[in-house]
Amino acid sequence: MINIGLIGFGYWGPNLAKNFSQINGVFLHSICEMKKEKAERIKEQYPLTRLVTNFKEINKNKEIDAVAIATPPATHFKLAKDALLSGKHVLVEKPLTTTSRQAEELIKIAQQEKLTLMVGHTFEYNDAVLKLKEHIKSGEIGDILYIYSQRLNLGILRQDINAWWNLAPHDISILLFLLEKFPLRVSAKGLTFFNNSIEDVVFAHLDFDGSISVHIHVSWLDPNKIRKMVVVGTKKMIIYDDVSNDAKLQIFDKGIVKLDRPSGNSYPDSFGEYQLVIRSGNLLVPQISFTEPLRKECMHFIRCIRDKKKPLTDGESGLRVVRILEAVDRSLKNGGKSIKL
Repeated sequence: MINIGLIGFGYWGPNLAKNFSQINGVFLHSICEMKKEKAERIKEQYPLTRLVTNFKEINKNKEIDAVAIATPPATHFKLAKDALLSGKHVLVEKPLTTTSRQAEELIKIAQQEKLTLMVGHTFEYNDAVLKLKEHIKSGEIGDILYIYSQRLNLGILRQDINAWWNLAPHDISILLFLLEKFPLRVSAKGLTFFNNSIEDVVFAHLDFDGSISVHIHVSWLDPNKIRKMVVVGTKKMIIYDDVSNDAKLQIFDKGIVKLDRPSGNSYPDSFGEYQLVIRSGNLLVPQISFTEPLRKECMHFIRCIRDKKKPLTDGESGLRVVRILEAVDRSLKNGGKSIKL
């Protein structure tokens, strides 16, 4: 039996509580939540779970093996560090920390204490994203030309972090997972409409080795909820639409073909030899056997603890995402200046 302590029962905490409570061999031992109005809900849903108001009560409890942290990003470093130093395995919601230096320190402590440190990059456990990677790795779409991603909604205007830090970690983790490489440089433009110091809308550009360009658009000020990524290749194009219920992946067998010049001709004989032909083929919507990503993530965390294995989304994964978040933030603060990584 692995005993779990959950810190934070706000927006995401209830989802973690639900999933951990339903895994065989796992007991949701304690939940730390400071707001009294949520106490009754916790007691009603999890009558056997201990309710505390101070995270140190969880970290000091020797019966608890691991801690899941679902609190605002600014608190992640302090809470995770204290848990690791208390001998607990740790799962931290995205982003891992708010600075790369903090992430590096957590990684070092976890290694020294031989503990599992994992970050909640949930989309790397998403069956549609896994299937998308299969199509890319197989070479089916050819060479990737560019990718653009949109994560938009008319949502909560945060006061602690901007739209970039709030929404982009998922897109960045997906991109790093798909491309298996780190960007060379980033640049960004942000728009502030309701708070002069917090960007509500961000347009970021990432350049990868191999001439792959990536554009990420995040916003709290859009009429529609959009969670979409488009991958354009030399052979095919793929749309990943997380909001869609029955067509999360759409594979378009279409593209542009350059007509070859007749062999032996140094110069074109006619205008037609310059022509580019649009090739349009079938649209494939693959069937995906879908399991809740968060359930897979929580089960992976438990398996890594039991088997002493490195998590798919380990501390190093979290650090890579934080480094990109930081670099884009620097570009925003410097008028869109290109930042090398």
